[in-house]
Amino acid sequence: MNNAGFLPVSAADMAERGIEQLDFVYVTGDAYVDHPSFGHAIISRVLESHGYSVGIIAQPDWKDEKSVTILGRPRLAFLISGGNMDSMVNHYSVSKKRRSTDAYTPGGVMGKRPDHATVVYGNLIRKNYRDVPIVIGGIEASLRRMAHYDYWSDSFKRSILLDSQADILSYGMGEKSILEIADALASGIAVRDICFIPGTVYKTKDISGIYQGVMLPSYDEMKSDKTLYAKSFMIQYENTDACTGRPLIEPYSGGTYVVQNPPQPPLTTEEMDAVYALPYMRTWHPSYEEQGGVPAIAEIKYSLISNRGCFGGCSFCALTFHQGRTVQVRSHESILEEARLLTKESDFKGYIHDVGGPTANFRHPSCEKQLTKGVCRHRQCLYPRPCPNLKADHSDYLKLLRALRALPGVKKVFIRSGIRFDYLLADSDDTFFRELVEHHVSGQLKVAPEHISDAVLCRMGKPENAVYERFTAKYKKLNEKLGKNQFLVPYLMSSHPGSTLKEAIALAEYLRDLGYMPEQVQDFYPTPSTLSTVMYYTGLDPRDMKPVYVCRNPHEKAMQRALIQYRNPKNYDLVYEALTRAHREDLIGFDKKCLIRPRKLAAEQKNAGNVRQKKSEQKNSAGKNTARQKKRTIRNTHKKKG
Repeated sequence: MNNAGFLPVSAADMAERGIEQLDFVYVTGDAYVDHPSFGHAIISRVLESHGYSVGIIAQPDWKDEKSVTILGRPRLAFLISGGNMDSMVNHYSVSKKRRSTDAYTPGGVMGKRPDHATVVYGNLIRKNYRDVPIVIGGIEASLRRMAHYDYWSDSFKRSILLDSQADILSYGMGEKSILEIADALASGIAVRDICFIPGTVYKTKDISGIYQGVMLPSYDEMKSDKTLYAKSFMIQYENTDACTGRPLIEPYSGGTYVVQNPPQPPLTTEEMDAVYALPYMRTWHPSYEEQGGVPAIAEIKYSLISNRGCFGGCSFCALTFHQGRTVQVRSHESILEEARLLTKESDFKGYIHDVGGPTANFRHPSCEKQLTKGVCRHRQCLYPRPCPNLKADHSDYLKLLRALRALPGVKKVFIRSGIRFDYLLADSDDTFFRELVEHHVSGQLKVAPEHISDAVLCRMGKPENAVYERFTAKYKKLNEKLGKNQFLVPYLMSSHPGSTLKEAIALAEYLRDLGYMPEQVQDFYPTPSTLSTVMYYTGLDPRDMKPVYVCRNPHEKAMQRALIQYRNPKNYDLVYEALTRAHREDLIGFDKKCLIRPRKLAAEQKNAGNVRQKKSEQKNSAGKNTARQKKRTIRNTHKKKG
């Protein structure tokens, strides 16, 4: 592929294009992949489409102070993103163990970005360029924009704007705010005076000009009183809508304030189409070929982004904080045009892997009033049950899928980004459900009930278990009617706030009755800026300020996780301990309702299994020896005859 199509990554690239000084230098924790599923590609191409020159420094060596200077001093600003994931989630599992691979790095190599990448890159740049404006964005900056709990250090951290030494933070998806920032800088406005752009966070010592600002508790107050943090977070959570959001002011010592402006309005369909029509190269930079490319692209290369935003309102999800609750969509024409590009790829096999977004079957705002009055501050669209104003309609999504199926060269269109089953059931027309089962399931449909205990589900912001059971019954009935042998793969979560051993055991019993043991279990991961993480840190549910049980002990977390996979022999000791601790010895025995056998019998069965395995190995060895002896005899006979 022609390297000229990529943005500059070296001084040689700049010289080749006749660029003496770039307007922006974008420093990212990911490898450079020029694809609209990568944030650095979108922001860079948006700026380029408006006449600004942008260069990319991907995964600079943070141990080398000069690694951020290879493209020189930008005319307007440095842009920084930690990458498509928070760098700490990228590096560590929920048990805080270092991951072995990084899908966003060439060859999947781990260790090419630092922990807290946005902070490290910001300080590196500030060492080299004291007076160049620094703008931070991306998921890491967006979800750490105000004071927040950091799970990995088990500490309460300041706004990332302060720790990174940046001047301004762009939160959310960023296309609109980055252009307004660029235009302001280009017009000569000092970065310290850019305090008026929606979707940004800035620092100041003068708050006298802020209109209708909401004063949050100070960082020091929240650090000493977790209750204040829970209250502050709920105020932030209720101000994530462009129509109703107000400026939020967070005081720090020394007379400094971190101010969050209200969000940018959601992108219109025309604006979304324009973003995805930009001239992306749709692959990794050619310099990565020798390392085998960037693994992350395999998941998205033949997938289509249909929407943004989510009104699902799951407590453990950061989408409300990042993309907002108002669903934004691309037009059918835009998506079909991208699909036609996919069919022309040399390795396209006829399968579109996904058509969706945060939630695949959301193709319009949940109700009409959202576009003019915003989302409800104190009410969710689907939880605890669908709002009477909810518009449950899959007709537009269905029309899109039918058009994609009809494209020449397309054999199958799958949906893998997740179906919100309670929204599906709220639609009185079963046409989409039927066609989903008939055309868009690749043998298994992934859904996310997460748990079966209503006590835990209410903390998760998920519908009660009875709703999931109605969905499974309907799914099974449709498969039988269509002659399909397709299954559901439920995503389940252990140790979420509200889950004690009692609820974990109830989930194990449910799986026993279902005859299903999941291959993978997600242990609750306290990532920045979710309601569930605030529960984990404070022990309070910010929605009602009531105490909630939190499983923090690593051993108890291991027991809850093991209960979901109680059939696995490796989990026997943990399951046994959990059942005895919870006084549920009735589940240890020979009855069909029991989860495990008594310890003595289990040990005897294990020993018997070992004996059988040893005998089998000895028998195989003896057989091999006999075979070898026969071969030697035959060879010797031939030698004698010869």
